[in-house]
Amino acid sequence: MKVQGFNHITINVSNLSQSLAFYVDLLGMDLIHKGNYDAYLEWGKAWVCLQERPSYSKLEQQHIGIDHVAFTVDEIGFHQATTYLIEQQVSITRGPIKRGGGWTINFLDPDGTVLELHSATLQDRMQVWE
Repeated sequence: MKVQGFNHITINVSNLSQSLAFYVDLLGMDLIHKGNYDAYLEWGKAWVCLQERPSYSKLEQQHIGIDHVAFTVDEIGFHQATTYLIEQQVSITRGPIKRGGGWTINFLDPDGTVLELHSATLQDRMQVWE
């Protein structure tokens, strides 16, 4: 079996409308489909499914799951995106820093999911991996 690349990520969210405002309006993802409790978004070659789970208890919301979701952006786009995230007062958890052969910034969506913009390829990262 040969996997061809990133396909999609599904993220459980507490409020679909609030998350759509973040992912579509702020980050600029394209809304492909919106259902009653889910939405499908596209960002470059990646797609993201948001599933509303308002009935999850606090314990369920703290479950082991996604560590972070990273999306590729070129270096020029990275610096523009960093400025934009800061201007929009998005919660930045790390960076911007040069790491893994490229620039990295980590930030939070409205439910605390860690997202990352990264400018390096896997090949770039392997050249500096220790």
